[in-house]
Amino acid sequence: MGAMFGRKKKADAGARTVTLIGRPGCHLCDDARAVVEAVCAETGASWEEKDITRDEGLYRAYWEQIPVVLVDGEQHTFWRVDADRLRRELGA
Repeated sequence: MGAMFGRKKKADAGARTVTLIGRPGCHLCDDARAVVEAVCAETGASWEEKDITRDEGLYRAYWEQIPVVLVDGEQHTFWRVDADRLRRELGA
């Protein structure tokens, strides 16, 4: 039924990828990293970090929102990361 309404079926947490987009020296990015790292360790999801200062496209898209968290390439949140919300998104 999900496909009929244009919704994607969520993969299990272990197959999901969380991307943190931030920059060096950003205290909100440090806070977000701690949450992402902990939640991914709990759920088995993989995570990666991208530096907005090294990618012009990311800079243009997200500069005013960092840190930004993507789940499987789709924006999940920005500025503050709520651990419970991220767990729910990852299906945990």
